[in-house]
Amino acid sequence: MKAAARTSRPLLLAGGAVLLLALALIALTFARPSASASAPAASAPAAAPAEGSADVGFARDMAVHHQQAVEMSFIVRDRTSDEAVRRLAFDIINTQANQRGMLLGWLDLWGRPISSPGAPMAWMGHSFTPRGDGALMPGMATDAELDGLRAAEGRKAEVLFLRLMTVHHKAGADMASAAASSAGTDVIRNLAAGMVRSQQSEIALMADMLRERGASAS
Repeated sequence: MKAAARTSRPLLLAGGAVLLLALALIALTFARPSASASAPAASAPAAAPAEGSADVGFARDMAVHHQQAVEMSFIVRDRTSDEAVRRLAFDIINTQANQRGMLLGWLDLWGRPISSPGAPMAWMGHSFTPRGDGALMPGMATDAELDGLRAAEGRKAEVLFLRLMTVHHKAGADMASAAASSAGTDVIRNLAAGMVRSQQSEIALMADMLRERGASAS
């Protein structure tokens, strides 16, 4: 109960930051400099990606994937005093909360709902069906695993977090790689390619951190 209480307020604050970032993104996208009488007419904005596009599907699915990564990072931050793990958690919170805000902002700009009744990852040719244990997509932790992280402390919490986040990042990098090669908009292709690089780098970092703690990713 105490762990849940510690986690809820930061998650609320992160959610507010995500919303503010999304609104700022929309405002910047629609902002246009005033045209003079002699200036050429501005080009028409590109058409929004289709509902079944890789762009829309990736934005929805990665926003959900990132939300859990942020949640796990807030949990471990309160379960250990190790500075290296807390620093990694802080980096994940900031990076993935900001990226999630961008994804939600693009969905709003395109006029697409943030959720869909369809199966997740269908846009990349997968037929993943949520199992009902909290893991909505590959790589996501189950409810039981999250409860275990909340109950752990110290080195045990560190190792569990690093293992869960390694699996989470690997699946996230696979999803981002698919979007980087199949999305129709530059903004999604570029964002997804950056996610692949950063998450692969953190996977390597977490492997080193696990070895330092006498553990492995499995």
